[in-house]
Amino acid sequence: MKRVSVKLRERKPGRKSETKRMRREGFIPVEIYGKGVENLHAWISTKDFMNLPHGETFLIDAEINGEKKVCILKDIQFGWLGDNPIHVDFYDLANVTEIEIEVPIEFTGTPAGVELGGTFEVLLHSLTIKARPANLPDKIVIDVSSLGLGEALHVRDISPPEGCVILDNPEETVAVVAEPEEETLEEATEETAEEEQTSE
Repeated sequence: MKRVSVKLRERKPGRKSETKRMRREGFIPVEIYGKGVENLHAWISTKDFMNLPHGETFLIDAEINGEKKVCILKDIQFGWLGDNPIHVDFYDLANVTEIEIEVPIEFTGTPAGVELGGTFEVLLHSLTIKARPANLPDKIVIDVSSLGLGEALHVRDISPPEGCVILDNPEETVAVVAEPEEETLEEATEETAEEEQTSE
């Protein structure tokens, strides 16, 4: 699994003047917590946060006051605009033997049904898995080239990565190749009537 390193600054909660100043200087408050560990309050620069990987799972080597902690990105709070992060949660994995986490799905190949006029529709973009931190995958890659017209891919059809257990409902639909829509009799009649009016 991909690992990224970030340097954090210690944050002392309750100091409104410091909070306003740090936000103006381009920092986002971070809360670090986990099983049996002391909660830590920190700052991460907006630049470092925006440079974190997107669309995949990753581990964070977070350094604060000379101490390094291995974490995952647990939660992001956004402002009212919806695209400006205002608070971030890191989960410390120090005492974690197994973790449940959402991992994005990456589809490869062109479904056979698409070659016949079908439309590939994705219904599930990630899977929830349980694994040891060392076995966490960046993403789950699924080859859909054999998916035929009108066929569906379910959770039960996916082989989990080594050391991982998929927790989603096995019957849940992940993706389908929808058959091309046929014109209804009413639509066909309307088109015929319009053509007749035009010819007149």
